[in-house]
Amino acid sequence: MKYRKLGDTDISVSEVGFGVWTVSTGWWGEVDEKKSIRLLRLAHERGINYFDTADTYGSGLGETILRDAFSNMRDEVVISTKIGYDFYNHTQRRGQQERPQDWSEGFIRFALEQSLERLGTDYVDFLQLHNTKMDAVENDALFALMEEFEAEGKVRAYGVALGPKIGWLEEGVRAMREREGIAGVQMIHNLLEQDPGRDLIAAARETGTSLVVRVPHSSGMLEGKYDENTTFAKNDHRRHRPKEWLTEGLKKVEKLGFLTESGERTLGQAALKFVLAAPEVASTLPNIYDEAQLDEFAAAPETPDLTPEELARVEQLYESNFGIEEQPASQRVS
Repeated sequence: MKYRKLGDTDISVSEVGFGVWTVSTGWWGEVDEKKSIRLLRLAHERGINYFDTADTYGSGLGETILRDAFSNMRDEVVISTKIGYDFYNHTQRRGQQERPQDWSEGFIRFALEQSLERLGTDYVDFLQLHNTKMDAVENDALFALMEEFEAEGKVRAYGVALGPKIGWLEEGVRAMREREGIAGVQMIHNLLEQDPGRDLIAAARETGTSLVVRVPHSSGMLEGKYDENTTFAKNDHRRHRPKEWLTEGLKKVEKLGFLTESGERTLGQAALKFVLAAPEVASTLPNIYDEAQLDEFAAAPETPDLTPEELARVEQLYESNFGIEEQPASQRVS
């Protein structure tokens, strides 16, 4: 495993992190807490030290399983969590519909204290404001509160997570340029979905902000396991995507075969190396839900970097939408 610094902090995070949402929510199948805890511990054994969760994941389960997995080795792991959604007073929602957000001082203080209690710790290494929209980015009092949390020793570093879907370019750029205290920004970025990630990487380079990338495998498309007959379980969120997502995605993936021709890296590892080719990216958060995936992804940093020629070829493919449509991918709205 290799490690990178988070912003200008002294926090070193593994290039491959562990997004706890996969093993704490029902979006990827049934959750087995014992298996989840075992997988988290195995990840640590393989050099992964960065674990990213949120208070809403499993309505707190994403935090409690980290406590159960690492309560006796707190100083060996970097824990990030996210707050901002009021799931305490709004327990019901339809499908993937967002819950209301509350950025008031009273609620944010309450939410952080609840997270600390569930995590079984008195500090969070990296606290993120969950899926910040412009109202949060423009909220001076909110970022002053983050500084207070740092001064109180409850937070080592803070930042924002953009989402829930691809987008939020203006919010991310503005946060990086105007909120000097943030150490990192979390975003979606991968070989198939490079915008607005490319502009956010440029802003991170300009401001010295670190990036954390989730969905580096485009919801599994870049793991190399799908074919035209792939189906998903009823409780798997990918089941609700249109058929075109699968068929067009497979056509694009076929064009990326040159990344694995040498046999030195799998497609899943190449997808991670593509994201890590940007030095502004501190860590990636692949979806890990079994030991085989863990082994493959944890080994990715040791595989060969993508060459300048490979990166240039990827850029050409992306700009032509992999030859599937006349309209360039960078001009389409995700």
